[in-house]
Amino acid sequence: MATQTNEVVLQSVLTCPECGHVAEEMMPTDSCQWFYECTSCNTVLKPLDGDCCVYCSYATVPCPPIQEGKSCCS
Repeated sequence: MATQTNEVVLQSVLTCPECGHVAEEMMPTDSCQWFYECTSCNTVLKPLDGDCCVYCSYATVPCPPIQEGKSCCS
C-alpha cells in the first residue's frame, strides 16, 4: 500500500509562452509571484485568467499554497 506524502515542491520549471525559454526557479513560500520577467526575451508574464500566480499558469508545479490545497495569496 502506497503512502501519500504531503511534501511541498518548491522547484518549478517556468516556460515562456512567447519564446519558449525554460527556466528552473525556486518558488517563494511567503508571497505570490504575480509577475515574472523572462530572462531570454524580457517578456513580463502575468497569471492567466483564473490562475493565482505565474507558477500556476506557466510552470510544471503549481505554487505552494495550491499544492497544500489552500487558497493562494490570502
